[in-house]
Amino acid sequence: MTEPQRASSRPDQARRLSLLARLIFGSRWLQLPLYVGLIGAQAIYVLLFLKELWHLGASWDDVTEQQIMLAVLGLIDVVMISNLLVMVIVGGYETFVSRLNLRGHPDEPEWLSHVNASALKIKLAMAIIGISSISLLRTFIEAGSLGTGRTNYTEIGVMWQVLIHITFIASAIGIAWVDRLSETPARKDANQH
Repeated sequence: MTEPQRASSRPDQARRLSLLARLIFGSRWLQLPLYVGLIGAQAIYVLLFLKELWHLGASWDDVTEQQIMLAVLGLIDVVMISNLLVMVIVGGYETFVSRLNLRGHPDEPEWLSHVNASALKIKLAMAIIGISSISLLRTFIEAGSLGTGRTNYTEIGVMWQVLIHITFIASAIGIAWVDRLSETPARKDANQH
């Protein structure tokens, strides 16, 4: 191939690579329906919360303190899952799809200013531990009825819940440790200031 032929083929190759690069980069928009779907799931959780709150309010005089505590823990569980959804929707969209341009907005979440894939993983792991803790607390409250037939829990079921919760904690510690090990010196300096 002569020099003029090579020179004339380079812009064509660069254009093809540019189109390929644009296609690959543009594929991030395929995640948009996923985030919209999560918004729909959040709407369902709002309805579930209102339904559970209505049941609690309608039967408040016919229930024991333990039943009220279990119902409130159920409401807290729904709120924590909803918070997890917000973190995934907002943080994931901002990190992987497109900027939301919320800088300076009075309602901008504090954590969004320093969100990246690594920070999002740690926040999600902590949220999952929180949700697991609430679920485990509900189990422990009902564990007093083990063996009486008044609960759906078994000793083995409670043991598995504790082991799964410990696994969540160990996983979060592992994620944070790997993130810490992979920090670059420039990122460490930025985090200290």
